Amino acid sequence: MNYVDYIVIFIYIVGFLLLGLAFRENKDKKDYFLGGKSFGWLPLSLSTIATQLSAISFISAPAFVGLKDGGGMMWLTYEFAVPLAMLFLMIFLIPPMYKSGIVSVYAYLERRFSKATRIIVSAVFQISRAFGTSVMIYAVALILTSVMDIPMWQTIVIIGFVTLIYSLVGGMKAVVYGDMIQMFLLFFGIVICLVAGLYYLGGWENFTANLDRSRLNAVNFSSMGLQKGDEFGFWPMLLGGFFLYASYYGTDQSQVQRLFSAQSLGTVKKTLLFNGLLRFPITFVYCLMGLVVGTFALITPEFISQIPADKPDLMIPVFIKDYLPNGIIGVLLIAIFSAAMSSLSSAINSLSAASVEDFFNINGNLSTKNYMLFSRLTALFWGLVCIILAFFTGSIAETVIEAINKIGSVFYGPILATFIAAIGIKSVNARGINLGIFVGVGVNIILWQLVPSVFWFWWNAIGAIVTLVVAITSSMLFNKNSDVSFELLPDKEGFDKNKVLLLIGFFILIVIISLCVPYFF
Repeated sequence: MNYVDYIVIFIYIVGFLLLGLAFRENKDKKDYFLGGKSFGWLPLSLSTIATQLSAISFISAPAFVGLKDGGGMMWLTYEFAVPLAMLFLMIFLIPPMYKSGIVSVYAYLERRFSKATRIIVSAVFQISRAFGTSVMIYAVALILTSVMDIPMWQTIVIIGFVTLIYSLVGGMKAVVYGDMIQMFLLFFGIVICLVAGLYYLGGWENFTANLDRSRLNAVNFSSMGLQKGDEFGFWPMLLGGFFLYASYYGTDQSQVQRLFSAQSLGTVKKTLLFNGLLRFPITFVYCLMGLVVGTFALITPEFISQIPADKPDLMIPVFIKDYLPNGIIGVLLIAIFSAAMSSLSSAINSLSAASVEDFFNINGNLSTKNYMLFSRLTALFWGLVCIILAFFTGSIAETVIEAINKIGSVFYGPILATFIAAIGIKSVNARGINLGIFVGVGVNIILWQLVPSVFWFWWNAIGAIVTLVVAITSSMLFNKNSDVSFELLPDKEGFDKNKVLLLIGFFILIVIISLCVPYFF
């Protein structure tokens, strides 16, 4: 790096601080947390996708595909369930919640069940999201420190405080439009690394000639994820992934809050459709980038020697540092910053919304002035919490990252089941669903601790099914006059058969493309 790269980074940081100032006029909660419900489908879609194009997408996933032992294009199977999950959210789960006019998605649970249900689920979200975000900050800071000549604490401070300031001042508008900018920067970085890798390899033919073809197998129908090392099978990734993505995009405040910010229900559905269609192409591009750079690393001794055997995630940062020109290095480091800042800004705003709505203003008695004061104070609080926790992640980061994924899958299924029951199974009562959540989470914890051979993707499906069965059964026992009543019907208003067919067709297409990957090279 030289002064050109530092100038590029400085301009980027100043630009985002100015972005927060540009959207500083927020009169009430509708402005601060929902952007005045002014967003169209394009900014919301790009913002949603930007939070998924994280440091994992730019750094860890390419390293898994191109360099890690046992890795390869099987990473594509993470995307199989996305179109089907978007379809479920579009026609079943999101419409009734959007129409209710809530800010916190967990407020819907109080209306349907009880205040206790709302508080419990919101608290789980706040704790897990703050912890997971801090790990992400640490992981990105660790990578940037290996490239930039500054200490890790300074990297954490830069990522944390710049994001905190523009999120705190600008609210949801700063988050969404900031995410749009970061989305383009990150994708630009992926394309630059892909093109540069092909250049150093001497073109496509040399790339395919030196490629480790064992990394091209993407789909495995025989693996069921029921024994150690038996992951990435078609069925666990599809079925477990459906429950995971439906819960994440449909019940996690950090994601649903964007949908609640849409101009109309039609905008919500277009946002979900666009997200369901665009994720796979972007994933395919960064997986291809991983194959190219990984192949270059494996045939270039001076490159591979710079990557510690136990830290393959440094493949992309080392490639940026050693093989790209100054100026471009600065832009790509900004792309990595963007990955962290996008996730952190979303976390700060959604954590603040959940805290204010589900705790401080749960009875709706705060004045507008006090509401805005609490909103900014809680945003400041959660931003500082995420930054401070990042300093204590330390050398256990890799273990924690894996644990965060598992912790999420412990809760995602039961939480999704809670919303399904709230919207579509009217015979389930508060006592029944609270017991169902407890048992569903408990079963997943037992699987984690006592049956480690079961792939954690399955926990999402198992937790949801167990929660629903217990909730329905116990509700009938607690209210003997109650019969099971299923009312999970499609949203008839604005139901678009073309969108449904498009998402189903796209699901089939991405499976076919993944099956054909070995024949593309």
